[in-house]
Order: sequence, then structure tokens, then C-alpha cells
Amino acid sequence: MAENSTTTSDTGSAPEGPEQDVEELKAADAGDLHRAVREAGEDELARPGVSLFFSALAAGLAITASLVAEGALHAALPDTPWRELVVSLGYPAGFLVVILGRMQLFTESTISAMLPLVTKPSRWALRRTLRLWGIVLGANLLGTALTAAAIAGGVLGGAELREAMIAVSMRITELGAWATFVNAIPAGFMIAILAWSLPNARGEAFMVIFAVTYVVAIGGFSHSIVGSDEAFLLLFTGHVDLVRTFAGLLLPAIMGNLVGGAGVFALLAHAQVRGEMRQKD
Repeated sequence: MAENSTTTSDTGSAPEGPEQDVEELKAADAGDLHRAVREAGEDELARPGVSLFFSALAAGLAITASLVAEGALHAALPDTPWRELVVSLGYPAGFLVVILGRMQLFTESTISAMLPLVTKPSRWALRRTLRLWGIVLGANLLGTALTAAAIAGGVLGGAELREAMIAVSMRITELGAWATFVNAIPAGFMIAILAWSLPNARGEAFMVIFAVTYVVAIGGFSHSIVGSDEAFLLLFTGHVDLVRTFAGLLLPAIMGNLVGGAGVFALLAHAQVRGEMRQKD
């Protein structure tokens, strides 16, 4: 018995000890996160255009879960001061489906595609980044337009739910174009934080996604893709015209998300590890 035990110990893998347990509990540092998000971005940049398109189209369709969940809660709750806080609990639904389903979402790609570009600037990286954003944004918007049309046409959901979703969507009309742009910067920043944090989330990804997107919702920040769902619904039901939809609602939100995600957060995320990367080189 003793000989067998010794042999097993000698030939087997190294036993797990306190040091290994500590290493497993350690969170990745900024450099590790930068590398993980950058490599994910490099994979996205290298994907065929058709793969990006269909993944992003699926994301545009699936993100409608946020509007549907908010509309259902809005319809079920009385008109009280606390209703918006509860209605906002439905906002993370679409993000959970899209992010956990590994679909291409424009606001997530603002940081993942930007890190390869700022790490090793090149014309190829710039072209690929613009290509990625163009395909993903276009397919996201196509997906939200299709679902909004289905809701407006009575194909998706009943009349009561449709009216509730319209009521929820009307909030985006309270801001002008400039205010929407400014309001979209924190949303882009927060979603970039989400993409940055997920490699460290491990088994807590659900709660991280839920917490960050709930803050975006209760803060009333403008998210271009969820906002496009709302804007298209208002367009197809006659509450806003075509010019207001694109010039006053969609374009300002898209540009604000880019500034907050690809501009502010991506550059800060890269700047904090830039010196360490040079030392390693």
C-alpha cells in the first residue's frame, strides 16, 4: 500500500497546495486584461465579413429583449415614483442574451477593436477597425429595425405590450441631439468597462453584466443600439420623423458611445499599461 501510494505521488501531477489556491484566486492585473481584450479584438478584426454581419444581425435582433422586458414591466406596474427603477430591471435582459451568447455588439467592439489599433498602429489595423465597426453597426441597426417593425406591425407582442414599449421609448425624445451625444458618452464608457471586466468576471459574468447595464438604465444614459430599437419603434409608429430618428437620436448616440468607449476608456486602458509593455519589449 505504501509503495503504491509513493508511486502515485511520484508519477502523478503536482499536488494542489496553498500556493496554487492563491494563484487561482488572484484577479488578472491590468496587463493581463489588456492582453485578453486585445487578443479578442484581434480575433474580431480577422473574422470574415459575413461572420461579423450575421453575428451582429443576431445581436440586433436579440437586444430587443431589453425593450420587451422593460415594456412588460411598465405595463404591469402602477404609475408610481419608483416604477422606473423597477422597469429598468428589464434593461439588462438583451445585454445578457447578446454578451453571454457571444454575439457582436457595436458598443462592446469600441474597446476590443481599438486596443489592437493603439497598441500597434498601422493602416491595416485602422482599415480593419473601421471595417469591423461599419459591418457590426450596420447589422445591429438592421436587426433592431426589423424587430421594431415587427412590434409596430403587431407581429411581436400584443397591443398593451406595444403601447408600453412605445411609452418606454418616448424617454429618448426628451433630449436634443447635443444632449443625446453628451448623454451617450457615459454609456459608451460603461459598456467599455463591462467588456474590459469580463475576463476577470469568471463565474460572475451574469451579475457583472446585469449591474453595469442596470446603472446605464437608471442613469438614463443613451445606448446607441438599444436606443435604435426605441427610435425605430417611434419612427414606425409615427411618433418621430425620419430626420429626427437619424440626425437627432441615432447619430448623436453612436458618436457619443464611440467617444466614451473607443476614445476615453480605450485610451485610458491602454495608457495604464503602456509603460509596462515597453519594459517587456
